[in-house]
Amino acid sequence: MHRIFQERPEILAPVFGVLGVPLSAKATVDVVTTDVTETRPLERRVDTVLRVGPSDGEDFLLAIESQSGKNEAKASSWAYYIAYLQSRFGLPVLLVVVCQDRATAKWAAGPFDCGTRGWTAQRTCPLVAGPNNLPVITDARTAAKNLALAVLSALAHARSPECDAILEAIGRALQELHETDPDTAGYFFEFLEINLGNTPAGEKWRRDMSFVSYFPGRGTVRETAYLEGKAEDRASMILRVLEKHGISVSEETRERITSCTDLDTLTLWFDRSLTATTAEDLFAEDPEVPGTSPEQA
Repeated sequence: MHRIFQERPEILAPVFGVLGVPLSAKATVDVVTTDVTETRPLERRVDTVLRVGPSDGEDFLLAIESQSGKNEAKASSWAYYIAYLQSRFGLPVLLVVVCQDRATAKWAAGPFDCGTRGWTAQRTCPLVAGPNNLPVITDARTAAKNLALAVLSALAHARSPECDAILEAIGRALQELHETDPDTAGYFFEFLEINLGNTPAGEKWRRDMSFVSYFPGRGTVRETAYLEGKAEDRASMILRVLEKHGISVSEETRERITSCTDLDTLTLWFDRSLTATTAEDLFAEDPEVPGTSPEQA
């Protein structure tokens, strides 16, 4: 969930408004390394770190963590992140924790104290963005005006009854956006699919997806559709080459080529089609063809 802040920094102003922290609309935002590892072999990483340059005050660092449940170890981790970043960059640090359920959001607000015998040496007070304070956006026009906030709203309210209406509003907004900016529309469609996961909201969302993958290797619906489209294109090219060479193709062979979904196999067949004299030359030394049934192979 934190990644949206890295790639869509325009979401900061409205989210800060929800959190009650003033931020000028002309603020600059730059991604900062998330590595807070010490020289000893102990690796620590913040989900997202941004350097914010308000037009009306000093720069500060914004550390953003995505939290799916209570984790008592985070009390010390968050305190360490803040202290380390302040020491390394010499800037004040704010911590925002993004949650998807009310119980986690209530816990994450802290405060988390470090001290003993009635004395507090350090206190960590995260800002929390979650279903308790992020708006429920169910109007398509409102969603279109601030897609990043609408998407974050959908994630925060993924387990609430309002989520279906939020997703419908975002879907309508993205369908219109796809006509003029398919890349941005595709990004938000897939960002929601991955972060909604296997929840009922995620299942509903996956039924409506049809855009190119922005997160390769994640097995998303759009990625599958995209790869299937690539396979169809490659099969079509093979058949076209055979046709140009005057090679006859039986219905059985045509079905074998068009039903294959493995891109590596199709690439091999295409290479062979360039020098083939018969359609059967494509399948020479093919003990097993991925993406086809035993009957077709």
